[in-house]
Amino acid sequence: MTDQDIHSKSLATSTVLMEYYFNKAALPGAVMAVLNQGGVNFMLIGSHGLGGWGQNPRATHDVDILVTARHHPKAIRALLAAFPRFEAVDSKLMTRLLDRKTHQFGIDVLKPNRPLFRAALRHTWVVRTGAQVYKIPTLEMALALRFASRTSTERELAGRYQDASDFMRMARLNPGIDFPKLAEWGNLIAPEGGKELVKKVRQVRAGKKVTFF
Repeated sequence: MTDQDIHSKSLATSTVLMEYYFNKAALPGAVMAVLNQGGVNFMLIGSHGLGGWGQNPRATHDVDILVTARHHPKAIRALLAAFPRFEAVDSKLMTRLLDRKTHQFGIDVLKPNRPLFRAALRHTWVVRTGAQVYKIPTLEMALALRFASRTSTERELAGRYQDASDFMRMARLNPGIDFPKLAEWGNLIAPEGGKELVKKVRQVRAGKKVTFF
């Protein structure tokens, strides 16, 4: 199975699971179709975007996308027009589209207001699934994003443990990691972040106990 097949199958599986458990959810294919039709420069991240690197697709109640600053307003307008049951709640980190009635998360449109996010938009892996074409983070960027989110105090603890699990799977299952590139992305997270990120990946691959919190 090629990398393209792995990512395509992962998204298909997580979509089916999402549809089963959250039957009124905005599915990732529909979200990406709206953005592609609107000419929005975006990347699929979160569980739907990173599941292929960890070979662990799972159900999730929302779709996470990262959009360039210039296209962020256009993305919000297009998504609200396509999914009128949602309302937008803006914050420094993202614009979150919530169901007006249930207030459940639907789509998180992240803003590139951090160095790592801006770099992520320039270092992508293109996936082609039928007529659908979309971008996800490269392997090294996916590891860096999970490493960053598992230390974020803005994310609930249960989610941070899941991020740590995702990180370990990606580190263990992908032998072709570019460590200099990984260190470069880690240094965008924090001073000496590259050294720490590489250390964690090497510990996982050696089967050693890894402390994340």
